[in-house]
Amino acid sequence: MKGVQGVQGVQGVQDKCIRWRYCLALLALLVLPHSSFSQIAGLNTLTVLDLSSQARTSGLGFDYLSIFDVDPTIAIDNPSLLRREMCGIGSLSFVSVFDGTSTGSLSYAHHFKKIGTLMFSFRFNSYGSFEGYDEEEMPIGKTSAADYALTVGWGTWLDSNLSVGVNFKPVLSHYDVYTAFAVAFDVAGSYVSDDRSLAATVMARNIGAQIATFDGTSETLPFELSAEVSYKLAKAPFRFFFAATELQRWNLRYEDPNNPTTTVDPFTGEVEKEGWFEGFLDNLMRHTQFGVELNLGKAFFARVGYSYRQTAEMSAIDAINFSGFSFGFGLRTKKFEFSYAHRNYHLGQAPDFFTLSYRF
Repeated sequence: MKGVQGVQGVQGVQDKCIRWRYCLALLALLVLPHSSFSQIAGLNTLTVLDLSSQARTSGLGFDYLSIFDVDPTIAIDNPSLLRREMCGIGSLSFVSVFDGTSTGSLSYAHHFKKIGTLMFSFRFNSYGSFEGYDEEEMPIGKTSAADYALTVGWGTWLDSNLSVGVNFKPVLSHYDVYTAFAVAFDVAGSYVSDDRSLAATVMARNIGAQIATFDGTSETLPFELSAEVSYKLAKAPFRFFFAATELQRWNLRYEDPNNPTTTVDPFTGEVEKEGWFEGFLDNLMRHTQFGVELNLGKAFFARVGYSYRQTAEMSAIDAINFSGFSFGFGLRTKKFEFSYAHRNYHLGQAPDFFTLSYRF
């Protein structure tokens, strides 16, 4: 009897390994064509695809979360953690950015017998209305600009520990008389431990291309390969989050004229270069994000996050603006959940996020 159980245990481990190989092979097949070239921030189009409007996610400073929970806002950005228990829960998010500029999303999860559980989400970025001018700087009246993105997510659990998911994301951008349309996909695979304390996700985001361009020039989408892990301490109310971002390219640095890596001594004229290890460590840290969630019982949550890359890129000279830091809190009952977050991008942009979820 013990021999049979041992064989079954070995067979179970082998089956899990095979499932993981299939997941990694699928992920590599979709990622490799996009990771063969480097993408530089600011040179991609339709960056609305690269932003999260969810307060819980933003309070931790992440683009998506890897955590086993019934919170449907997790599955909006990470389809591999979509669960049937999320069926019948809707959520509304709003982000206040600047005067006249706002963004938000509306989502709902539903379970279909033959298909499985799907997540539907609609997002908008409204940049408001403003005065338009022609080439000769003559006023032509009011104009507006906005982005609209639809997300349809599907996920399935291969067993009690492994899951995969896909997001289908058509997006439309309309700026005055210019319009662009693209279709993108997110592909994710997750692992959750038996006691649900550990969760890990590998995701390829924004795999796709433009179908209609603004001016006939095709631009790349903000593709990203990343990984994230979270861990809940067994006897403490803390859950720690860690993410490795932009794994498709190593060098995330650029030459800052206000903080050059190479300087010249004004007295001797000698060129002083940045040390190899200092540059390596700075680049490595730009790939990392950290977050902590404090659970006070089952009803109250507090969150704080930090992104070194935002601090390095958005810090101001002779000014303290806490770029890269984020924080928030959440309240949960049987019927609804409310989350708030404040995320510091730089001196001119520190938006507030509000998310309300309700079980119908």
